[in-house]
Amino acid sequence: MAQTTPATLALKQLGIRFELHSYTYDPNAERVGLQAAEALGEPAQRVLKTLIAQVDGKPVCIVLASDREASMKKVAAAFGGKAAAMMPVPDAERLTGYKVGGVSPFGQKRKLPTIVDEAASSEALVYVNGGQRGLQIALAPADLLSAANARSAVISA
Repeated sequence: MAQTTPATLALKQLGIRFELHSYTYDPNAERVGLQAAEALGEPAQRVLKTLIAQVDGKPVCIVLASDREASMKKVAAAFGGKAAAMMPVPDAERLTGYKVGGVSPFGQKRKLPTIVDEAASSEALVYVNGGQRGLQIALAPADLLSAANARSAVISA
């Protein structure tokens, strides 16, 4: 597995400290984020999933714990919009340059406005996708916010 992705390059360019962790990705897993947490032996609230949504038709990136669901009402409000919905997979892949199951909040082809669920801030260390299926990046929540140029808000149901 390649250890260099647009996500890792972006973090290196910013001088952000991180660790890479590989695991065996299961394409048949019902919930990819939970499968990653289990494979890494980490609590689900530390392993974050990166989702691409639309708020009032505009693409956005949301990051939240793998054991939580995004509240579309809260997502819309957090971005100052009226309505939110998940973006269709082909559109999300085209915009980010990543395959679903490997979408990272870093190094996206088109940088999207990003919000990280506030609950992640209470963790000492979080894991986010490293830009390919089976690769996770461990870093401090403050570094996640900084590197992704993200804001923190309550977006989980």
